[in-house]
Amino acid sequence: MKNEILRFSDVTYIYHTKRGETTAAEGLSFAVQRGEFVAFIGPSGCGKTTLLSLAAGLISPTFGVVTRSGSCGYMLQKDELFPWRTVAKNIFLPLEIKRQNTPENRARAEKLAEKYGLGEFMQSYPAQLSGGMRQRAALIRTLATDPDLLLLDEPFSALDYQTRLNVTEDVASIIRGEGKTAVLITHDISEAISLADRILVLTKRPARVSAEHTPDFRDTEPLKRRNDANFSRWFETLWKELNG
Repeated sequence: MKNEILRFSDVTYIYHTKRGETTAAEGLSFAVQRGEFVAFIGPSGCGKTTLLSLAAGLISPTFGVVTRSGSCGYMLQKDELFPWRTVAKNIFLPLEIKRQNTPENRARAEKLAEKYGLGEFMQSYPAQLSGGMRQRAALIRTLATDPDLLLLDEPFSALDYQTRLNVTEDVASIIRGEGKTAVLITHDISEAISLADRILVLTKRPARVSAEHTPDFRDTEPLKRRNDANFSRWFETLWKELNG
């Protein structure tokens, strides 16, 4: 469809090792529309990271087809900022790698950093930042090349609970504020409910889509959703589907 940015069509992925074959995903079919924030939840080891690797084009499906329209940025579980580079040089790194390190692109990245509270820390080093600010810097770095699609690989899992809540709010604000499409994988039900427009539930390995939901919240802010009367209902529904 015209507005689709990502589509999996009956995708299966099989790992081949010396010990044999392991099917990580089987018969995955779904689509992501431009401007959507889609979350995939599933048990540990079910193949969530494989899904993102397929979406990014890092690996090719064994069977089926993955179609992506436009470029993508990948945000990892840890911020992976280089400690010997300043925040500015960390943010500019994707521009250097992709040979897009022009004054215009650097100015755009600097504007994003300023807009989202990192302007005065551009010449600081990662060790001088809090965990939340480091993760914010990692997201600005991911956005530096202006990707069409953001792939988020449990980007809050390394943070303590309170920092995690604050960073979730930050990341949601930045992604929605910049009008980006995002795909999040997580095993945290609350995180998925508080962030996503649409939630897809994955089975145990090999990963298949077992259910799909569109939460009916008026607010997009994660903390407001967590305080919504419908939050516990959605949590119970997804908990039963994951543990049924």
